[in-house]
This record gives sequence, C-alpha cells and structure tokens, in this order.
Amino acid sequence: MGRGVPPAKGAITTAFYTMRIALSIPEKEKSKGRESPYFRALVAGGARPEEIQVIMPPGYGLPFSGDFDGIMLAGGEDVDPELYDERIKYENVNVNRARDDFEMALLDRGMKSELPILAICRGIQMINVRFGGTLYQDLKSDTALERDHRQQGSRSATTHSVTVTDPDSILHGVFAGSCQVNSLHHQAIRRLGRRLKVTAHSEDGLVEALELAESYPFFLAVQWHPEEMFSEHSEQLKLFQQFVAHCRERAEKKAGVR
Repeated sequence: MGRGVPPAKGAITTAFYTMRIALSIPEKEKSKGRESPYFRALVAGGARPEEIQVIMPPGYGLPFSGDFDGIMLAGGEDVDPELYDERIKYENVNVNRARDDFEMALLDRGMKSELPILAICRGIQMINVRFGGTLYQDLKSDTALERDHRQQGSRSATTHSVTVTDPDSILHGVFAGSCQVNSLHHQAIRRLGRRLKVTAHSEDGLVEALELAESYPFFLAVQWHPEEMFSEHSEQLKLFQQFVAHCRERAEKKAGVR
C-alpha cells in the first residue's frame, strides 16, 4: 500500500498515515509554488508534494503542532533586533516582525511536541534569538572579517568550507569532518543562546550550525543554504533526507504503523 493512501474497501491491512511537514517561507517564495528550492529540496529528500504545507503570516492562524510531523524554517528577512534588546543600527537591516512572532510561537509549539526541526539561514538566527542569543546585525559593519559572506553569482556555488566540531552531532553523521558550502547572509550568530550547542564553524570562526544541547529526536539549524545546493552536491541532500525520514517516522508512529 502507498504511503498515505487509504486501504481499498474490504481490504485487511495495517493503519495508514499521512505525513505533513510545515514549511515556513518568506512572502517572495510563495509565488514560486512547488518550484521554490525549499519545496524541491524536501521532495528530493523523500517528501511527496502533497505532504508539504506552506505556512506564513499574515492570513494563517498559528497551526496546532499536532497537525504536523515536522517543521522547516526557511531563509528570508532579518530577525528584529528588538528581540535581542538592540535597535536597528544599519539601513540594510530588513525585518518582518510578524514573521518573527509567528515562527517563534510555531517553534515553541513544535518543540513541546518534539517535532523534527530543520532551520536554514534566517532560521538558525531566529532560533538563536529565541533561546536568548544575539546576532551581528551586519558582518561588514560589526566585525573585521575579510570574507564577504554574501556571495555574488550562482547561489549554488560553494565559497568556503565549514568544519564540524561536535562528533556527537547530526552533522558529524552526515559530513564526518567538513564540507564546502555557499554563503548568502549578512548577519550571523554573535552570542550563543541557552540550551544550544555549536556543531560547525566557518573558516573565519562564524557559527555555521546549531543543535540542541539536550536530547531531542531531530533538531538542526544551518547558516548556509543546502536547498540551493542539493542537486549538485549530494552530501547536502542528506540533510533533507534525514529530516524527512524523522518526519515520516513520527507520522507512522502517530498512526500506529510502527
């Protein structure tokens, strides 16, 4: 029997299930529909298109976490500095407070239910702020780093390496040391939030990945954009495959399949 397909009338079978992944994206991604790289990456990772639900404010009430089997937080606007007790210092800081509040509440609900969480770029920054951390509002202005982490040209091109620093992390199981990544951000983690651990750094010392410092089914946040790289870099696809696998396992358990 296919996943999520009801049994034929009169058939003797086990319980069936429907997996649902909440994908929180910026407004500009909405028009791309199933061609959004985030959507395509989840499908490549093993999700069916009908198993992915795009959510965003405004116009969406906050979903009940029990409606989903996993949450993916995409890139987009900057997190409002007010949430880490700073004012906006630079003209290139572009915030969306409605999305901040929406995603933080979504994260809280999802974690209470121990849903698998995958966060990308803005997502890692939002998570760090939610746990009491801070951000560099603009890397060029707030640091002396020589590398420009907002690359030009192809979004799938690799520009630097990241080194996995925690042998007990999800990332170590995927990359086992280091990998090449793209770089499309002008902000980054400054002070680490509580209950989090750094699991990868860039060559110049920026935080590139976070996981929870406590036991949790699947919780991974990365600063780069694997959704732009998965078709050309197979190791990046593994991140989505692992995430979708954990979401599917949760859906099956919820339905009594396992």
